[in-house]
Amino acid sequence: MHHYFLFLVVIIIGCLQTAIAFNLPQITNIFKPPTFEGGNKVGSFANEEQQLLRAISDTGNGKDADIETQVKVLKLVRSLETQAKPSSTLLSNPQESKQLDGEWYLQYTAPSQIDADLTDNKWQAVDAGEGKDIETRQFGKGGTISGGGFPVDASNAAALQVFDIAQSRVMNEIKTGFGLITVGGTFRQSTSVPTRAVVSFDTAKLALDIGPTIDIGFLFDIRAALKNGDKESGWLETTYLSNDMRIGRGNKGSLFILTRDRDAN
Repeated sequence: MHHYFLFLVVIIIGCLQTAIAFNLPQITNIFKPPTFEGGNKVGSFANEEQQLLRAISDTGNGKDADIETQVKVLKLVRSLETQAKPSSTLLSNPQESKQLDGEWYLQYTAPSQIDADLTDNKWQAVDAGEGKDIETRQFGKGGTISGGGFPVDASNAAALQVFDIAQSRVMNEIKTGFGLITVGGTFRQSTSVPTRAVVSFDTAKLALDIGPTIDIGFLFDIRAALKNGDKESGWLETTYLSNDMRIGRGNKGSLFILTRDRDAN
C-alpha cells in the first residue's frame, strides 16, 4: 500500500505544472458577443466551428487522430484564429471576460505544430518576453495532457476547465482510472501577449475512487521555493472564442479545442 501511494504521488507531481491547460449542457450566453479585432464577430463562424467539430469527431480527443486529420484540424483552426482574433482586452475588460467565464470541456488536444511539409500552421511555444522559468519543452502526444513530463490520458472523457474571472482563478479536473485529479490556481494577464493567462498553481488534489482525497497543494510551495518564490508555472492563450467554442494554445506547444457543451463532439 505504501508503494501504491508513492506511485500516485509521482503521477500527481507530474500534473502540477498542467496549465491546461483543459481538453454541461450548452449554456446560453446572455451577453452580446464582443466585436473582435478587424471588425469580425464570432457569430458568423458557426459553420466553420461545425466543420471543426466534425473533423475531430471520433479521434479520442486527439489521441487517435492520424497525420491527415491533424493537418485538416490545424488548417481549420488557423482559419478561425486568423479571421476572428480575440480582442486584446479579453482578460482585462470585464464585459468581454464574461464570454470566457465559466465551464469548458476539452474535446481535442494535439501538438500545435507538425511536419512543416504538411502544414504551414506553426506555433512558437517559447515566448522570449514572458515566463523564463515556465517549461516550454514541446509535448507531442495527442489526446494526452502533459504535466511536468508525466502524461495524463484525457482521451476517454471530456476534461473540465473552469475560468473564474471574478476571482482570477482557473481550475482543471481530469478523470483518471484511479480517481479525479483537480489542479488550480490564480492567473494574471500576460504582459507580452494580452490574450494569455499566466497561471500560478496553488491547489492539487486527488480524490481516489476507493480511498481518501489526497491534498498535495503544498508541493507548489516547495516548487516555488526552488524557483526563488516564483509560483508561475504555465500559461494558456485563447486564440479563438465564441459563445460555444474556445481554441487555445499552451506553454508545452499543445493545441486545445474546448466547448461549452460536454457532448458537442
